[in-house]
Amino acid sequence: MEWFAGDGYWLARLAFQRGLAAVYLVAFVVALTQSRALLGTEGLTPIPDFVRRVPFRRSPSLFHWRYSDRLLAVVAGTGAVVAAATLLGVTERLPLPLTMLAWLLLWAAYLSIVNVGQIWYGFGWESLLLEAGFLAVFLGNAQTTPPFPVLVAVRWLLFRLEFGAGLIKLRGDRCWRDLTCLDFHHETQPMPGPLSWWFHHLPKPLHRVEVAANHLTQLVLPFGLFLPQPVAGACAGVMVLTQLWLVLSGNFSWLNWTAIVLALPAVPDRFWSLVLAARPPADGGRMPLWWVVLVCAVLVLVVVLSYRPARNLLSGRQAMNASFDPLHLVNTYGAFGSVTKVRYEIVVEGARRSLEGLLGWREYEFKGKPGDPRRRPRQYAPYHLRLDWLMWFAALSPAYARPWFSRLALKLLHNDRTTLRLLRYNPFPDSPPEVVRARLYRYRFTTWRERRGTGAWWHRELAGEFLDPVSLSGPVSLSQAERRRTPPGRTGQGRPAPRPAPRA
Repeated sequence: MEWFAGDGYWLARLAFQRGLAAVYLVAFVVALTQSRALLGTEGLTPIPDFVRRVPFRRSPSLFHWRYSDRLLAVVAGTGAVVAAATLLGVTERLPLPLTMLAWLLLWAAYLSIVNVGQIWYGFGWESLLLEAGFLAVFLGNAQTTPPFPVLVAVRWLLFRLEFGAGLIKLRGDRCWRDLTCLDFHHETQPMPGPLSWWFHHLPKPLHRVEVAANHLTQLVLPFGLFLPQPVAGACAGVMVLTQLWLVLSGNFSWLNWTAIVLALPAVPDRFWSLVLAARPPADGGRMPLWWVVLVCAVLVLVVVLSYRPARNLLSGRQAMNASFDPLHLVNTYGAFGSVTKVRYEIVVEGARRSLEGLLGWREYEFKGKPGDPRRRPRQYAPYHLRLDWLMWFAALSPAYARPWFSRLALKLLHNDRTTLRLLRYNPFPDSPPEVVRARLYRYRFTTWRERRGTGAWWHRELAGEFLDPVSLSGPVSLSQAERRRTPPGRTGQGRPAPRPAPRA
């Protein structure tokens, strides 16, 4: 079975499995630390409400049979423990069936969370992790030879990720075709990182080079993944470098890191022997007949399920980040088909009353999204701040916030501890505010001169109201003086700007 044995990819498989286990670990830690506030029984969009509306066949999940906040924590915690054990190489030393069971448990546990995660889990990297995790079930353990057809299936996944992203750009915003999108992207991306300000201020000719290199990496090099070595490995290596460039320029959860992990098994062992200072076993490993038959059956399934994603790639109406089956086995990918040219941010404020009226508005500070203009953007990826990301979408269109924003305001009026853990700063640590509102601001990076003069990373101007003032008793009518009353230096005033159109 020479066609089946992935001789020369034993260490490559090891690098892929350890890397994917690390991504799983981050994903389960995110679920463990955020899901109760977002999805719990008293969360912003409770899972019990969702499972009553949506049948099991549309969103297979353990939580259709039973849900409690404790069970959610147990599932996420168990996933984190198994992922950590896999990262440390424990599970790969188990007998083959138990190794496969460990990977299957990771996939099933995360699937159970994603399928009830609603809008908070509506990102392409969720399906990407599930699809990669499903393939990892059939890659074997330390005693088996890597099955080359599964390694090809991993390359097929990387191909769809890169090529789909390239096509969605080419078919989308005109700025991708005239090479000007990066004049805006570093500033308007969902969550800028600590280097994004400098990336934004790179010379425009260099931005053109960045876009052209992106097109080359996503539209040409993916085909090289299916060519003989060393071409396949070289193409994968270039993809790793471009993904690291993206890691430096912004916060995209574990998307870039998963893409890097997917590229690793395309690089042969003669490279990994130098990097890892290790050698594959002399005998190459074994291949039990039952395992070969099972792997072949799974590959047939992948081929059949690939029809719709492949057709989507060729379609003029290409869907972005779509799953065609509820198990997320073979999906379609793509991002930033359109690039926003102006950045809007929602700033949430609270206030207390006195005999003279409101004492003054105080701002809530989020962990990752821009708020205080003087606060430098932070690096959080691969950790994913789900509320911060949805705040970016909500600023584009209130439709994204409709299911949960009013409930968020209510939680702040109660100083709900679980919700406040999602924030960086609570301006009312002793007692909750009596009134909460949200305002829409237009943000832009400061210029070099503004940065030197003010120390601020952002300049912002008031664009309008997002949520009118509310209290526990309902909407609140405020005087013009009360609406304007804010702590000194916290708000940059300016001419109101029009509301942005929803992003496709």
